[in-house]
Amino acid sequence: MDCCVIPLRHGGLSLVQTTDFFYPLVEDPYMMGRIACANVLSDLYAMGITECDNMLMLLSVSQKMNDKDRERVMPLMIQGFRDAAEEGGTSVTGGQTVINPWIIVGGVASVVCQPNEFIMPDGAVPGDVLVLTKPLGTQVAVNAHQWLDQPERWNKIKLVVTKEEVKEAYQEAMFSMATLNRTAAGLMHKFQAHAATDVTGFGLLGHANNLAAQQRNEVAFVIHNLPIIAKMTAISKACGNLFNLVQGTSAETSGGLLVCLPREQAAKFCSEMKSQSSGAGGQGAAGGAWIIGIVEKGDRRARIIDKPRIIEVPPRGSQAANQDNSSTSPAPSPNLS
Repeated sequence: MDCCVIPLRHGGLSLVQTTDFFYPLVEDPYMMGRIACANVLSDLYAMGITECDNMLMLLSVSQKMNDKDRERVMPLMIQGFRDAAEEGGTSVTGGQTVINPWIIVGGVASVVCQPNEFIMPDGAVPGDVLVLTKPLGTQVAVNAHQWLDQPERWNKIKLVVTKEEVKEAYQEAMFSMATLNRTAAGLMHKFQAHAATDVTGFGLLGHANNLAAQQRNEVAFVIHNLPIIAKMTAISKACGNLFNLVQGTSAETSGGLLVCLPREQAAKFCSEMKSQSSGAGGQGAAGGAWIIGIVEKGDRRARIIDKPRIIEVPPRGSQAANQDNSSTSPAPSPNLS
Protein backbone atom coordinates (compact mmCIF):
# COMPACT_ATOMS: atom_id res chain seq x y z
CA MET A 1 0.00 0.00 0.00
CA ASP A 2 1.05 3.58 -0.58
CA CYS A 3 0.20 4.65 2.98
CA CYS A 4 -0.10 3.13 6.41
CA VAL A 5 -3.67 3.15 7.78
CA ILE A 6 -3.70 3.03 11.57
CA PRO A 7 -7.07 2.75 13.38
CA LEU A 8 -7.22 5.21 16.26
CA ARG A 9 -8.68 4.48 19.67
CA HIS A 10 -11.40 7.09 19.44
CA GLY A 11 -14.41 7.68 17.22
CA GLY A 12 -13.83 5.18 14.42
CA LEU A 13 -11.09 7.33 12.91
CA SER A 14 -7.86 6.26 11.22
CA LEU A 15 -4.47 7.93 10.89
CA VAL A 16 -3.25 7.72 7.29
CA GLN A 17 0.40 8.57 6.89
CA THR A 18 3.19 8.38 4.32
CA THR A 19 6.78 9.47 3.80
CA ASP A 20 9.01 9.75 0.75
CA PHE A 21 12.27 11.41 -0.30
CA PHE A 22 14.77 11.38 -3.18
CA TYR A 23 17.64 13.20 -4.82
CA PRO A 24 17.09 16.31 -6.97
CA LEU A 25 16.47 15.62 -10.66
CA VAL A 26 15.68 19.05 -12.17
CA GLU A 27 17.82 22.16 -12.28
CA ASP A 28 15.29 24.59 -10.78
CA PRO A 29 15.41 24.31 -6.96
CA TYR A 30 11.97 25.88 -6.52
CA MET A 31 10.38 23.36 -8.90
CA MET A 32 12.32 20.57 -7.21
CA GLY A 33 10.68 21.54 -3.93
CA ARG A 34 7.25 21.48 -5.55
CA ILE A 35 7.91 18.09 -7.13
CA ALA A 36 9.07 16.62 -3.81
CA CYS A 37 5.90 17.80 -2.07
CA ALA A 38 3.64 16.56 -4.88
CA ASN A 39 5.36 13.19 -4.71
CA VAL A 40 4.73 12.84 -0.98
CA LEU A 41 1.08 13.87 -1.26
CA SER A 42 0.47 11.44 -4.13
CA ASP A 43 0.50 8.52 -1.70
CA LEU A 44 -2.54 10.03 0.05
CA TYR A 45 -4.20 10.89 -3.25
CA ALA A 46 -3.76 7.28 -4.43
CA MET A 47 -6.17 6.29 -1.67
CA GLY A 48 -8.73 8.87 -2.73
CA ILE A 49 -7.80 11.20 0.13
CA THR A 50 -8.04 14.85 -0.90
CA GLU A 51 -7.21 16.54 2.40
CA CYS A 52 -3.96 16.49 4.37
CA ASP A 53 -3.84 17.66 7.98
CA ASN A 54 -0.11 18.19 8.29
CA MET A 55 3.20 17.92 6.44
CA LEU A 56 6.80 17.73 7.58
CA MET A 57 9.72 18.46 5.29
CA LEU A 58 12.90 16.37 5.21
CA LEU A 59 15.92 18.15 3.78
CA SER A 60 19.53 17.09 3.46
CA VAL A 61 21.97 19.89 2.60
CA SER A 62 25.08 18.87 0.68
CA GLN A 63 28.33 19.49 2.52
CA LYS A 64 29.93 20.09 -0.88
CA MET A 65 27.94 23.30 -1.41
CA ASN A 66 29.57 26.60 -0.53
CA ASP A 67 27.71 29.06 1.69
CA LYS A 68 26.61 31.25 -1.22
CA ASP A 69 25.04 28.38 -3.17
CA ARG A 70 23.46 26.96 -0.04
CA GLU A 71 21.85 30.30 0.83
CA ARG A 72 20.45 30.62 -2.70
CA VAL A 73 19.29 27.07 -3.38
CA MET A 74 17.86 25.78 -0.11
CA PRO A 75 15.35 28.60 0.56
CA LEU A 76 13.98 28.16 -2.96
CA MET A 77 13.58 24.42 -2.47
CA ILE A 78 11.82 24.99 0.85
CA GLN A 79 9.54 27.63 -0.68
CA GLY A 80 8.58 25.32 -3.53
CA PHE A 81 7.70 22.57 -1.07
CA ARG A 82 5.64 24.98 1.04
CA ASP A 83 3.80 26.43 -1.97
CA ALA A 84 2.81 22.98 -3.23
CA ALA A 85 1.60 22.06 0.26
CA GLU A 86 -0.51 25.22 0.34
CA GLU A 87 -1.95 24.36 -3.08
CA GLY A 88 -2.92 21.01 -1.58
CA GLY A 89 -4.78 22.73 1.24
CA THR A 90 -2.25 21.89 3.94
CA SER A 91 0.84 23.38 5.55
CA VAL A 92 4.36 22.41 6.57
CA THR A 93 4.68 22.67 10.33
CA GLY A 94 8.17 21.28 10.85
CA GLY A 95 10.66 18.68 9.72
CA GLN A 96 14.35 17.89 9.87
CA THR A 97 17.41 19.34 8.14
CA VAL A 98 20.79 17.61 8.13
CA ILE A 99 24.19 17.95 6.45
CA ASN A 100 24.95 15.14 4.02
CA PRO A 101 27.22 14.41 1.03
CA TRP A 102 24.14 14.72 -1.20
CA ILE A 103 21.05 16.88 -1.40
CA ILE A 104 17.96 14.90 -0.43
CA VAL A 105 14.45 16.33 -0.30
CA GLY A 106 11.17 14.78 0.82
CA GLY A 107 8.64 14.82 3.59
CA VAL A 108 5.86 13.26 5.62
CA ALA A 109 2.11 13.70 5.06
CA SER A 110 -0.49 12.84 7.69
CA VAL A 111 -4.27 12.96 7.90
CA VAL A 112 -6.95 11.68 10.27
CA CYS A 113 -9.82 10.19 8.26
CA GLN A 114 -13.24 8.69 8.57
CA PRO A 115 -13.66 5.37 6.71
CA ASN A 116 -15.62 6.97 3.85
CA GLU A 117 -12.76 9.38 3.08
CA PHE A 118 -10.34 6.79 1.72
CA ILE A 119 -10.51 3.93 -0.77
CA MET A 120 -8.57 0.80 0.08
CA PRO A 121 -6.52 -0.35 -2.94
CA ASP A 122 -7.88 -3.89 -3.12
CA GLY A 123 -11.29 -3.84 -4.78
CA ALA A 124 -10.62 -4.32 -8.51
CA VAL A 125 -13.00 -6.71 -10.31
CA PRO A 126 -12.92 -8.32 -13.77
CA GLY A 127 -14.31 -5.87 -16.30
CA ASP A 128 -12.78 -2.81 -14.67
CA VAL A 129 -10.83 -0.36 -16.83
CA LEU A 130 -7.34 0.96 -16.04
CA VAL A 131 -6.83 4.72 -16.27
CA LEU A 132 -3.57 6.67 -15.97
CA THR A 133 -3.63 10.38 -15.08
CA LYS A 134 -0.18 11.58 -16.21
CA PRO A 135 1.98 10.69 -19.22
CA LEU A 136 5.04 8.49 -18.86
CA GLY A 137 8.60 9.39 -19.85
CA THR A 138 9.76 11.81 -17.16
CA GLN A 139 13.04 9.95 -16.57
CA VAL A 140 13.83 9.95 -20.29
CA ALA A 141 13.03 13.67 -20.61
CA VAL A 142 15.22 14.62 -17.65
CA ASN A 143 18.15 12.55 -18.89
CA ALA A 144 17.84 13.78 -22.48
CA HIS A 145 17.95 17.35 -21.20
CA GLN A 146 21.17 16.61 -19.32
CA TRP A 147 22.63 15.13 -22.52
CA LEU A 148 22.32 18.45 -24.36
CA ASP A 149 25.68 19.32 -22.76
CA GLN A 150 27.20 15.86 -23.28
CA PRO A 151 28.15 15.48 -26.98
CA GLU A 152 28.89 11.76 -26.76
CA ARG A 153 25.38 10.99 -25.49
CA TRP A 154 23.62 13.67 -27.54
CA ASN A 155 25.04 12.13 -30.73
CA LYS A 156 23.11 8.94 -29.97
CA ILE A 157 19.72 10.66 -30.04
CA LYS A 158 20.14 13.73 -32.26
CA LEU A 159 18.80 11.91 -35.32
CA VAL A 160 15.40 11.29 -33.67
CA VAL A 161 14.84 14.53 -31.75
CA THR A 162 15.76 18.21 -31.91
CA LYS A 163 17.22 20.25 -29.06
CA GLU A 164 14.02 22.31 -28.97
CA GLU A 165 11.90 19.16 -28.64
CA VAL A 166 14.09 17.97 -25.76
CA LYS A 167 13.71 21.32 -23.99
CA GLU A 168 9.93 21.23 -24.45
CA ALA A 169 9.76 17.65 -23.17
CA TYR A 170 11.87 18.57 -20.14
CA GLN A 171 9.55 21.46 -19.31
CA GLU A 172 6.53 19.19 -19.70
CA ALA A 173 8.09 16.55 -17.45
CA MET A 174 8.95 19.15 -14.82
CA PHE A 175 5.46 20.68 -14.74
CA SER A 176 3.81 17.25 -14.85
CA MET A 177 5.85 16.05 -11.86
CA ALA A 178 4.95 19.23 -9.96
CA THR A 179 1.21 18.79 -10.63
CA LEU A 180 -0.76 17.47 -7.68
CA ASN A 181 -2.91 14.37 -8.16
CA ARG A 182 -5.58 15.93 -5.94
CA THR A 183 -8.18 16.31 -8.69
CA ALA A 184 -7.91 12.64 -9.60
CA ALA A 185 -8.24 11.68 -5.93
CA GLY A 186 -11.55 13.53 -5.66
CA LEU A 187 -12.87 12.01 -8.87
CA MET A 188 -12.05 8.52 -7.61
CA HIS A 189 -14.98 8.90 -5.21
CA LYS A 190 -17.33 10.45 -7.75
CA PHE A 191 -16.78 7.63 -10.25
CA GLN A 192 -16.59 4.72 -7.75
CA ALA A 193 -12.93 3.72 -8.18
CA HIS A 194 -12.14 0.23 -6.91
CA ALA A 195 -8.38 0.62 -6.36
CA ALA A 196 -5.46 2.90 -7.25
CA THR A 197 -1.76 3.52 -6.79
CA ASP A 198 0.64 6.24 -7.87
CA VAL A 199 3.26 5.53 -10.52
CA THR A 200 6.77 6.41 -9.35
CA GLY A 201 10.15 4.71 -9.05
CA PHE A 202 9.17 1.18 -10.09
CA GLY A 203 7.65 2.39 -13.35
CA LEU A 204 4.16 1.70 -14.65
CA LEU A 205 4.52 -2.09 -14.78
CA GLY A 206 6.18 -2.32 -11.39
CA HIS A 207 3.43 -0.39 -9.65
CA ALA A 208 0.71 -2.16 -11.64
CA ASN A 209 2.13 -5.48 -10.45
CA ASN A 210 2.20 -4.27 -6.86
CA LEU A 211 -1.42 -3.14 -7.10
CA ALA A 212 -2.56 -6.36 -8.78
CA ALA A 213 -0.91 -8.43 -6.05
CA GLN A 214 -3.00 -6.69 -3.37
CA GLN A 215 -6.41 -7.38 -4.87
CA ARG A 216 -8.94 -9.46 -2.96
CA ASN A 217 -10.27 -10.96 -6.19
CA GLU A 218 -8.21 -13.12 -8.54
CA VAL A 219 -7.59 -10.56 -11.26
CA ALA A 220 -4.88 -9.55 -13.72
CA PHE A 221 -4.13 -6.16 -15.25
CA VAL A 222 -3.58 -6.03 -19.01
CA ILE A 223 -2.12 -2.78 -20.37
CA HIS A 224 -2.75 -1.95 -24.03
CA ASN A 225 -1.98 1.78 -24.31
CA LEU A 226 1.01 3.84 -23.13
CA PRO A 227 0.61 7.64 -23.01
CA ILE A 228 4.17 8.96 -23.27
CA ILE A 229 5.58 12.48 -23.55
CA ALA A 230 6.20 13.11 -27.25
CA LYS A 231 9.53 11.89 -28.66
CA MET A 232 10.52 10.03 -25.50
CA THR A 233 9.76 6.65 -27.06
CA ALA A 234 12.08 7.44 -29.99
CA ILE A 235 14.83 8.57 -27.61
CA SER A 236 14.49 5.41 -25.54
CA LYS A 237 14.77 3.24 -28.66
CA ALA A 238 17.75 5.24 -29.95
CA CYS A 239 19.53 4.45 -26.68
CA GLY A 240 19.01 0.73 -27.14
CA ASN A 241 16.05 0.72 -24.76
CA LEU A 242 18.31 1.97 -21.99
CA PHE A 243 15.24 3.11 -20.02
CA ASN A 244 12.86 0.22 -20.82
CA LEU A 245 10.19 2.84 -21.33
CA VAL A 246 7.83 0.81 -23.52
CA GLN A 247 8.48 -2.25 -21.35
CA GLY A 248 6.99 -0.32 -18.41
CA THR A 249 9.93 -0.33 -16.01
CA SER A 250 11.32 3.16 -16.65
CA ALA A 251 11.29 5.04 -13.34
CA GLU A 252 8.85 7.92 -12.99
CA THR A 253 8.92 10.64 -10.36
CA SER A 254 5.67 12.09 -8.99
CA GLY A 255 3.78 10.28 -11.75
CA GLY A 256 0.06 9.93 -12.24
CA LEU A 257 -2.45 7.72 -10.52
CA LEU A 258 -3.19 4.28 -11.96
CA VAL A 259 -6.90 3.83 -11.21
CA CYS A 260 -9.21 0.82 -11.54
CA LEU A 261 -12.65 2.10 -12.51
CA PRO A 262 -15.95 0.47 -13.48
CA ARG A 263 -16.09 0.27 -17.28
CA GLU A 264 -19.11 2.56 -17.49
CA GLN A 265 -17.35 5.25 -15.45
CA ALA A 266 -13.88 5.33 -17.07
CA ALA A 267 -14.64 7.62 -20.02
CA LYS A 268 -16.53 10.02 -17.74
CA PHE A 269 -13.57 10.09 -15.36
CA CYS A 270 -11.20 10.91 -18.25
CA SER A 271 -13.52 13.59 -19.61
CA GLU A 272 -13.79 15.32 -16.26
CA MET A 273 -10.04 15.08 -15.67
CA LYS A 274 -9.51 16.74 -19.05
CA SER A 275 -11.99 19.53 -18.33
CA GLN A 276 -10.50 20.21 -14.89
CA SER A 277 -6.87 20.13 -16.09
CA SER A 278 -7.25 22.23 -19.24
CA GLY A 279 -6.19 25.48 -17.55
CA ALA A 280 -2.70 26.89 -17.09
CA GLY A 281 -1.70 23.97 -14.87
CA GLY A 282 -3.25 21.30 -17.10
CA GLN A 283 -1.61 17.93 -17.47
CA GLY A 284 -0.41 18.09 -21.06
CA ALA A 285 -2.21 18.77 -24.28
CA ALA A 286 -4.21 15.56 -24.50
CA GLY A 287 -6.04 16.11 -21.22
CA GLY A 288 -5.67 14.72 -17.75
CA ALA A 289 -6.24 10.97 -18.15
CA TRP A 290 -6.00 8.06 -20.56
CA ILE A 291 -7.65 4.64 -20.65
CA ILE A 292 -4.69 2.25 -20.81
CA GLY A 293 -6.01 -1.24 -20.18
CA ILE A 294 -8.44 -3.65 -18.56
CA VAL A 295 -8.85 -5.87 -15.51
CA GLU A 296 -9.61 -9.51 -16.23
CA LYS A 297 -9.66 -12.77 -14.26
CA GLY A 298 -6.12 -13.84 -13.53
CA ASP A 299 -3.22 -14.46 -11.18
CA ARG A 300 -2.84 -11.04 -9.53
CA ARG A 301 -0.16 -9.88 -11.96
CA ALA A 302 0.12 -7.13 -14.55
CA ARG A 303 1.46 -7.24 -18.07
CA ILE A 304 1.87 -5.01 -21.09
CA ILE A 305 0.85 -6.53 -24.41
CA ASP A 306 3.59 -7.20 -26.97
CA LYS A 307 2.85 -4.19 -29.16
CA PRO A 308 1.11 -1.57 -27.03
CA ARG A 309 -0.37 1.50 -28.65
CA ILE A 310 1.91 4.49 -27.99
CA ILE A 311 -0.04 7.71 -27.38
CA GLU A 312 2.34 10.61 -28.04
CA VAL A 313 1.45 13.38 -25.58
CA PRO A 314 2.66 16.75 -26.89
CA PRO A 315 4.20 19.10 -24.32
CA ARG A 316 1.97 21.98 -23.26
CA GLY A 317 2.75 25.12 -25.20
CA SER A 318 4.02 23.24 -28.25
CA GLN A 319 2.36 23.63 -31.64
CA ALA A 320 1.04 20.07 -31.49
CA ALA A 321 -0.42 20.74 -28.04
CA ASN A 322 -2.26 23.80 -29.25
CA GLN A 323 -3.76 21.79 -32.10
CA ASP A 324 -4.84 19.04 -29.71
CA ASN A 325 -6.46 21.52 -27.35
CA SER A 326 -8.64 22.77 -30.18
CA SER A 327 -10.04 19.28 -30.79
CA THR A 328 -12.55 17.34 -28.73
CA SER A 329 -11.51 13.77 -29.43
CA PRO A 330 -12.57 11.28 -26.72
CA ALA A 331 -10.14 9.35 -24.56
CA PRO A 332 -8.73 6.34 -26.42
CA SER A 333 -10.14 2.92 -25.57
CA PRO A 334 -7.88 -0.07 -25.07
CA ASN A 335 -7.33 -2.43 -27.97
CA LEU A 336 -9.15 -5.49 -26.75
CA SER A 337 -8.12 -7.80 -29.58
